[in-house]
Parts: sequence; structure tokens; C-alpha cells
Amino acid sequence: MHSSVIRLVQGRLAWYAPGGGPPGGGPPGDDAPEAVDAPQWLDDEDVRQQLRAALTQQRSRPRFAAPGGDVRLLRVPVSAAEKKHIAKSLPFMLEEQVVEDIEGLHFASVPLDKLELGVAVCSREKMLAWRALLEDFPGIQQWVPEQLLLPWREGEWCVVLEGDDAIVRFDSFGGFSIECELLSVMLSGLLAERDEPAAIILYGSDQAADTALIPEPLRDRVQWRRGSLRSAMLLSEPQPSVNLRQGEFTARLPVMRWWREWRAVAAVFAVAFGLQLVAGYLDYLKLQRENQSLRAAVEASYREAYPRGAVVDAETQLQRQLAALRGSGQSSGFVHLVEQVGAAIAANPGTSVATLNYNFSDRGGEMRMNIEAADFEAVERVRADINQAGLQAIMESSSARGDRVRARLRVGEKS
Repeated sequence: MHSSVIRLVQGRLAWYAPGGGPPGGGPPGDDAPEAVDAPQWLDDEDVRQQLRAALTQQRSRPRFAAPGGDVRLLRVPVSAAEKKHIAKSLPFMLEEQVVEDIEGLHFASVPLDKLELGVAVCSREKMLAWRALLEDFPGIQQWVPEQLLLPWREGEWCVVLEGDDAIVRFDSFGGFSIECELLSVMLSGLLAERDEPAAIILYGSDQAADTALIPEPLRDRVQWRRGSLRSAMLLSEPQPSVNLRQGEFTARLPVMRWWREWRAVAAVFAVAFGLQLVAGYLDYLKLQRENQSLRAAVEASYREAYPRGAVVDAETQLQRQLAALRGSGQSSGFVHLVEQVGAAIAANPGTSVATLNYNFSDRGGEMRMNIEAADFEAVERVRADINQAGLQAIMESSSARGDRVRARLRVGEKS
């Protein structure tokens, strides 16, 4: 036996610790000591403490052997589509195969093949009762029907006789528990549905009386051994099996126990986290006020230079204004335009600038000016010189006043 097993024996919880067996490690036989099969009873407080310690230290993976008489095992074929929703549909699929109302039954399943499930059925009332019995041992998370704890090999049946009851396993997922007086009838019915076994491994205490419980056609197949369920489990190899703790009975994390252990630490962490949030929020308010003050100061400085117009990004707007005034190799600023136009005016004696306006935009600067010249030819020479300097001069209007000519020019970068 590779793990602890807890089971009900005549209404008492018994603990079968891992290991055991007769001296030398061989299988229990006629001379096996009685002490080998004796369990430890969990109504003894010392034994309960030992089991709790074993569970806490995780020295073994304990299993609860659910009484076989309270659990029915079924093989259920399913389709690929049904497998997707099997948890919800399984009770309704088996409604015709059970006598009780499905609302009062608990169903647990395990895949046996791609299109076959092994299903264990028992009453919810029993599940609740077992959960109450095992409440002090939360580490027991595997609940297995006791008939599936018996050793089994292909072509063999295993029968364990204990008092007035018999536990039978005849398949990888097949078995039952029944009163000894009905064993012969049940085995005969089983024989009518299945092939004869090559051997029947029979555990009991009286070879002649035990063998007499086997149907006459099968008695020559009996291999009798002295022992009980514990003796049989010593030879059982661990195999994947159905766990009754499914659905509403799934093992839950011990959240409340963890909370009791860590609530003081959680409280300290919560207080520290809260203080950190408050300090961070106060810093945010302080920085927000400083930012508003700085923005107000920047806007005030901008208004000193440019009293009119909307302020969107004062720093960027100031940089653009300064770039336009400075001029550069890539754009015609005010100074650059005046320099070019001034050179064209100076090259034509008798020509002067009457008025000059400069407009700035994101696409560059543009100058509008009124000039006075001796005649129209002088005005055209000025316009041609400006164009030759790399700018674009457009005459918007011209008029003669006495012996002078007045013209309006628009000057900017060539488009």
C-alpha cells in the first residue's frame, strides 16, 4: 500500500498507514500476523494527532475509501460533442438508469477512453455525511470507492470478505460491495454478463467457508488468501481512479485558515499601502499647484511681448516669432526681407519707400509696401531686382501723382 487510506469500519473511521505487511515484505499468507491487518482508530485522539501531523508534513497522499455499498460504478459511452458539456448533461443522461431522483444524487466521472467515461454515483446525503466526518482532516482530497482499491489484473476477479460484507472488483472500473449471503447470486449474475475469470483471488479468514460462498462453477478458480481489505491493498498498484470530490464537493483552498494566519500581516500591509496612496496624492496636488503657477508666469511673460492673440503653447509661439524676426537660411524673416528689398531700392536712385507692413504666419513672412518712383519704368526695375534677388514681388496697384508714380508691391518667398 503506497498511501494512507481512511475508511469506515462499522461506523468508525479507521486509518491504514502506508506500508505494513508481514516481515520480509512478502504477501500476507496463512501465517500473517493479525496485527498486520489491524487499523488505527481515529476516535483515539493520539491517532488523530498523528494523522494531522502526517497531513501537515505531507508525508503521504491519503485517500478516503468510500463504502462500496453506497457507490455505484457505471461505464457510459459518450460522443465527442457530449464530452464538451458532460458535467451538466451527465445526470440527465443517466436519469433512466437510477431509481432515485437525480437532484438527490452526486455524479463523478473519469475518462476511460476517448469516447467512454467511468461514472461513480452516490447520494448527496452520503457525501455530506462523509464530509462532516472528515472535517478535521482537510488534507484528504481523494475520495475513492473502496472496491477500486482492490488489486486487479486482466482475467482476474478479486473478492475480500470482511465480517458479513464482501467487496468485489471484476474490472478496471467495475466492482461492488454486498452482503456475503448475496455474494453467490451477484457473482452468478456477473458470470452471465461477462467471460469467466481465469482466477478469483479470495481474501478471508476461513478457507472452506469462504470458498463455499463462490458459485459452484467458479470454485476451482479460487486462490484463497488469509487477510482483509488491508492485506489486499498491500498488493495493489496505484492506478488513476475516479475522485468523488467533484462539482460542489471539490476540495476548496483553506482560505479562512490562511486569513486567520495572515490577517495581521495583511492589516499592516493595507495600512502601509494606504499611507503610500495618501502621500502620493498629496505630492500630486502640490506638483499640480506648482505647474499652474509656472504656466501662469509663462503666460504673463508672453503677454509682455505679445499682448494680443490666443496662447496655446507660449514657448513654441515665442520661438517661432523670434525665428521669423531673426531670419534664417531656410526662411525669409523680416530682417532678411528688408535687406533684400532695401538693396533693390538703393540700386534705383529716385525711388523711396512710403509705407511698409509685415505679416507673419506659420508658412513664412510677407511684406506689403508702397514705393514712389520717378516713372513706371523705375517701378518695374525695382520689382525685377527684387525677383532677381530670389524673392517674389507682385504689383498690386500703381498710380501717377504729378511727376511721381506711386505703386503698391507684395513681397514674399517664391512659392
